[in-house]
Amino acid sequence: MKSFIRSLAALLCSATLVAAVAAPSDAPQRPADDSLYQAFGAQAGLVRLVDDFMLRLLADARMSPFFKDVNATEFKAKLVEQLCEVAGGPCRRNGPNMKQAHDGVDITRSNFNALVEVLQDAMQAQDIPFRVQNRLLALLAPMHRDIVNAP
Repeated sequence: MKSFIRSLAALLCSATLVAAVAAPSDAPQRPADDSLYQAFGAQAGLVRLVDDFMLRLLADARMSPFFKDVNATEFKAKLVEQLCEVAGGPCRRNGPNMKQAHDGVDITRSNFNALVEVLQDAMQAQDIPFRVQNRLLALLAPMHRDIVNAP
């Protein structure tokens, strides 16, 4: 059953990513309310999620090379800020856009999909409902165009 759910999640995520290719990619679409932010447990829930996510990124052989020289504390703070904003919370992300932030780092579609898989694992471990996970992934998917920059 777990493999079926994971396969379905990957299929939904892939479909979302493919659909996002036609969408503007400058910034993720922001929800009209903060219900998604609240569904993640507000700021405290996002901090827990990002803490778990970072541990998983560093432990994942596919992802750890991308994060070995990254300041984990700064990365986590920026990611919480970004997820907060995307989910309709009160945060506003400052800093380079996704294209600028990933410039000079060769990221393939496979790399991007692996990161999404690790994020899904972290959300599952935090008992975030599947429908809530999909709402966030749908908002993050347009970033694909600005992050993937290698064949």
